[in-house]
Amino acid sequence: MAKRVLIVGAGGFIGGFIARESLRRGYETTAGVRETTSRRFLKSPALEFLTLDYEDPQALKSTLESVAPFDYIVYNLGATKCANFADFNRINYIYLQNFTEALRAADRVPEKFLYISSLSALGPGDEVGYSKLDSKMIPNPNTRYGVSKIKAETHLDIATWLPWIIFRPTGVYGPHEQDYLMMIKSIDRGWDFGVGFKRQLLTFIYVEDLAAAIFDALERAPLHRKYIISENRAYTQAEFREIVKSLLGKRFVIPVRVPLWMLYVVSTIAEKYAASQMKASTLNRDKYRIMAQRNWDCDISDSVADWGFAPRFSLRDGIKKTIEAYRAEKNQ
Repeated sequence: MAKRVLIVGAGGFIGGFIARESLRRGYETTAGVRETTSRRFLKSPALEFLTLDYEDPQALKSTLESVAPFDYIVYNLGATKCANFADFNRINYIYLQNFTEALRAADRVPEKFLYISSLSALGPGDEVGYSKLDSKMIPNPNTRYGVSKIKAETHLDIATWLPWIIFRPTGVYGPHEQDYLMMIKSIDRGWDFGVGFKRQLLTFIYVEDLAAAIFDALERAPLHRKYIISENRAYTQAEFREIVKSLLGKRFVIPVRVPLWMLYVVSTIAEKYAASQMKASTLNRDKYRIMAQRNWDCDISDSVADWGFAPRFSLRDGIKKTIEAYRAEKNQ
């Protein structure tokens, strides 16, 4: 019989690709969603749905008891930007705590539980010698988002009864993702905005590679391990710009470099204004610290050794597919 998979937080950009990969592999796939979750990326008639109330542990327990046990659970629920920074703790940490406790109370602990954390959980790396971030470094996150992720990881560290695996993806991009799309749109209009004047190394993972890695790890990775997920190389801002520019067919793009102090001022103003409107701003002080970080280069050797992680998409290949989707939507 096919394995039963529950994808918690299936409604977003990444969740839709995880669901698609699960179905492609022949798994019986259930999308865990909230009442208000958009199902824009969850169109397959083969998908089942389970409505989850993360605020209420007892309701979660009852819901989980109402369905057959799942073999694999992929926990992709999380907030990357919030109008109120306290929501990072509530959504990224408390909701995970409520869900895992409900799993145990309902006697629905799966064969494997894969949690999607973030490279931001580690905090800034070496910005002098540019040595790679790796799974052995002591986490020291400098953002509220990163702190909420490391709190969630610590909860799993303590939950020894749960057969967990933790992924720490670097920047995830692909069709329908919005932050990198903003950069692509800017270059398409002839402007390349960068921040800071010191060398910056960037790393990426194409969303289809992340989705494939999730199920490869569920099928082959050892338990209670934490893995950095990235393409196996870093890029400079100039390399990223040249890739996007060439794929867009732009012969000339005006590079604009914004000093970090100016980015901080703009981020603070944008954050305060958005908060006054009860909205989350793409630019905020948390995002500023992420953009200011100069070294995102990372070591993926653990995932390669343990379960054969091998990303298929280079940045050029992934950006090509992202631009194709962007143009297709623009022409609709």
